[in-house]
Amino acid sequence: MPIQVVAYDPRWPDVFAQIATPIAQQLQAYAVTIEHVGSTSVPGLVAKPVIDMDIVVQHGADISAIIAELAHIGYQHRGDLGITGREAFYAPKTLPAHHLYLGHRDAASIRNHLLVRDYLRQHPSAIEAYARLKQHLAHTCGDDIDAYVAGKSQFLAEILRSQGMVTNEVEAIIGQNQPPTYTTPPRP
Repeated sequence: MPIQVVAYDPRWPDVFAQIATPIAQQLQAYAVTIEHVGSTSVPGLVAKPVIDMDIVVQHGADISAIIAELAHIGYQHRGDLGITGREAFYAPKTLPAHHLYLGHRDAASIRNHLLVRDYLRQHPSAIEAYARLKQHLAHTCGDDIDAYVAGKSQFLAEILRSQGMVTNEVEAIIGQNQPPTYTTPPRP
């Protein structure tokens, strides 16, 4: 299926709130915030029509318990998917399309989401440039989501650097956004 990037929808914050409310109720015993991140969280930015959400934990020891709590409301834990400091989940099919992640507030993967979101919200010229890049990549990458993600990496890395993220963390994020390399074993 081709990558679909659509114009900003002013209903996205309401969709986020609809999804976040039962999560917040389930996790009220924990010191967490639930953040709307990704392109749908930036007014005026084109996006794939899928809400991205981070549950930000204040105490790393709570992560295992929160994973169990999320299972009670239909979220399936997927592991870190190769992203250190971030846990990913399959969302219940009855809810609007969204990606849910969980991580400690100091994890580079969580800070990445928040720094990029906050920067874009404050810099309209960056929104325009990022929108052009996303539309170009959606057009040229077809259904290759790995190439689409990799194509955005340098733009996002520059934002992270400008916001003070240290070089080794930025480089790790760029590396995580590169397409996986598969090797074919030799034939016997």
